[in-house]
Amino acid sequence: MCNLYSNTTTQEAIRRLFPLTDLVGNLEPGRVYPDQLAPIIRHGDDGLELAMSRWGLPSPPSVLKTARDPGVTNIRNLGSPHWRRWLGKEHRCLVPLTSFAEPRGKGKGNQWFAAADPDAVMFFAGIEIRDWKSVRKVKDGETTDDLYAFLTCPPNAEVAKIHPKAMPVILTAEDEWQAWLDGVSATELQRPLPDDALILVDDD
Repeated sequence: MCNLYSNTTTQEAIRRLFPLTDLVGNLEPGRVYPDQLAPIIRHGDDGLELAMSRWGLPSPPSVLKTARDPGVTNIRNLGSPHWRRWLGKEHRCLVPLTSFAEPRGKGKGNQWFAAADPDAVMFFAGIEIRDWKSVRKVKDGETTDDLYAFLTCPPNAEVAKIHPKAMPVILTAEDEWQAWLDGVSATELQRPLPDDALILVDDD
């Protein structure tokens, strides 16, 4: 399960791809860990906007043992009522990435994956919500946050060697980006990248 990725895509590069309002300010490239803020492309009042959001959607109440909710970073079961309410167009987002990591196993660190095509532009197929009140960290108490996570699917050949259960849903074509944002059925794009679309890299 992907709980670490890297984004080095610049704001200027993103603005060249989409007509949008940039709400981010100065975007620093680097690694993104769960519960951290990261840029996403989402629907705004006047079109698309680039905004910062916190990685991890609300957990299903049934899995919480305390009031603290660390969030869910990956979504697989689209049939769950918990996720179905957020699958509509208004909650769709794109999450820019350059590479992502999957754990090799206990004590073995992470394996990083990047696009085999050096010119490829990648986005996770994301879901976002805004103004969610919860306790993410006990020391912070209740906070109100914009949150996001992204879909997963069966792995392609490269990822399956490391993580045979799943990989993130990654969109690399302009028509896929637009279809996702326009609200196409999530199951239509919940599919792995083609085999050989990714390469294994030592680090990002």
